[in-house]
Amino acid sequence: MQGDSSDQITENNTKGNDGSKQDQNENNETQSDQRKEVPQNDQISQSSDKVVDHSKQDSVSVVGNPTAITVMVNKSNALPKGYRPNDLVRPKVKFTFGSQQLDKALMRAEAADALERMFNQASSNGIQLYAASGFRSYETQEYLFNREIEQVGRQKAELAVAKPGTSEHQTGLTMDISAASMNYTLDESFEYKPEGKWLAEHAHEYGFILRYPKGKENITKYQFEPWHFRYVGKEIATEIYHKGITLEEYFQNKKGI
Repeated sequence: MQGDSSDQITENNTKGNDGSKQDQNENNETQSDQRKEVPQNDQISQSSDKVVDHSKQDSVSVVGNPTAITVMVNKSNALPKGYRPNDLVRPKVKFTFGSQQLDKALMRAEAADALERMFNQASSNGIQLYAASGFRSYETQEYLFNREIEQVGRQKAELAVAKPGTSEHQTGLTMDISAASMNYTLDESFEYKPEGKWLAEHAHEYGFILRYPKGKENITKYQFEPWHFRYVGKEIATEIYHKGITLEEYFQNKKGI
């Protein structure tokens, strides 16, 4: 999610995030739906020999409104297999991987604009944020999910990595965010860093929600991810923030009205 300002990252940092640091970052990157990202236009360093036939796994509903800003994507609601937003752009913010041209630097235009405004305001407040992972294709998510199964088994994999089609990253409305204080990685300790605290308190002002909050794992079905922010628009984000609820609870409450 970003443009010229990403070049401000030093060459050493960029190399680190491409090599050893990138491995470390990607190993932390998705304890839920974004662990070790390998965008489809990136080089895949490891190949997966085992392919899982997801069509025969637990059934999920395919959403009928994949382009909606408020689209609900989770373990029960999947995007169409070939879905790729047609308005993906690179936000003009700093990235953990510098100026590399990767799919994970992309977001849908409206979300990208909001991300830029949020990062700019954070900078004005002395908080320097770094975008780590945005859009992710169905094919990349499939690779990540299969690899996770090989490494830890299916049960643990499903808690850590979204099945293909059920990752919010495929919507183009999500960005994982890190900071220099985190060594540009994604970890639960981000919650206690100044950058993580600032985001938790102010993200809703720009239309973003902390998608997988602590204490809501039984609802979201994912582990706590203080780095994962989803764009839903300012009005809904503000309501979710003040009520202390999840996106699932928001829509459930609306059904009850």
